[in-house]
Amino acid sequence: MVLGLPRGGVPVAFEVARALGAPLEVLVARKLGAPGNPEYALGAIAEGGAVVLEDEAVAESGAGEAELARLVEQETAELARRVRAYRGDRPLPPLAGRTAILVDDGIATGRTALAAVRALRRLGPRRLVLAAPVAAAETAAKLRGEVDELVCLAEPELFFAVGSWYERFGQTSDDEVRELLERARPT
Repeated sequence: MVLGLPRGGVPVAFEVARALGAPLEVLVARKLGAPGNPEYALGAIAEGGAVVLEDEAVAESGAGEAELARLVEQETAELARRVRAYRGDRPLPPLAGRTAILVDDGIATGRTALAAVRALRRLGPRRLVLAAPVAAAETAAKLRGEVDELVCLAEPELFFAVGSWYERFGQTSDDEVRELLERARPT
């Protein structure tokens, strides 16, 4: 089973699923961005209740407990909205005893990927693979201990943003995610 991290990971996961002849689904995770700097991840959440907080990042941000709780609540609501938007009422397919390949478009801090990996672990896959075209070298080294295999085409030491590794890096819309999931469904 190939699972894309929406939104940007879904187009990459679509191609992986197509190449492998495997089913495609989404696993929704959300970055917990720092107050005043939402691109800087303090941690992440994923469906099934997985929460990852990076203590050092939280301390550096100055976010207090109440602010973190508000942030988690806000992102949990958006996570639920996206699950409904992409899967409707369908639950995640059973993963127990199967190989799960989690795909993203790139991995910078790895906090969102880590929350998703931990959410998937709870579902009991036989093997858990994390795949991305590019990941920061330091992040890739940390994530290797969380998965059975990390597949990554490039692991640069200098890593500023996922988008800098793409010629075109536009935002993937909810409609594009739904369209790719529909195209991947067996007919």
